[in-house]
Amino acid sequence: MERTIRQYVDKDLESVLSSWEAATRLAHPFLTEEFLAQERHNIPNMYLPNADTWVVEQDGTVIGFIALIGNEVGAIFVQPDFHSTGAGRALMDQARDLHSVLEVEVFRANAIGRKFYDNYGFQPLSESVHEPTGQELLRLKYTSERAA
Repeated sequence: MERTIRQYVDKDLESVLSSWEAATRLAHPFLTEEFLAQERHNIPNMYLPNADTWVVEQDGTVIGFIALIGNEVGAIFVQPDFHSTGAGRALMDQARDLHSVLEVEVFRANAIGRKFYDNYGFQPLSESVHEPTGQELLRLKYTSERAA
């Protein structure tokens, strides 16, 4: 098995959207189809052009991605078949190597994401409500040893 982290290029779009959709449907069953359709439109048109995005490739196939806006993790999604294989951790390690302090928002109802961030070492900062969905959001922060 060969796994690589590299910067996103335009030809990765369909793989990124596929990873996002598969992982989103698993982790966010509470999101409406209308909201998901809007986000699917926003990813290539609003988010990716404004983010520093990295993909994880396994044996030449993109299986996930992380999108950073400064030190904010705007998105991290891995194909569900590759959950718990280290692909998400490899993406987060890339983000940590770029930014010694990271922040992220995660839906309280997203048990998969909350467990991932907890295992990585993120700590709670604040809570709010995500206006478009009415869902509770948790804001988390990670500080690497080199920044502490």
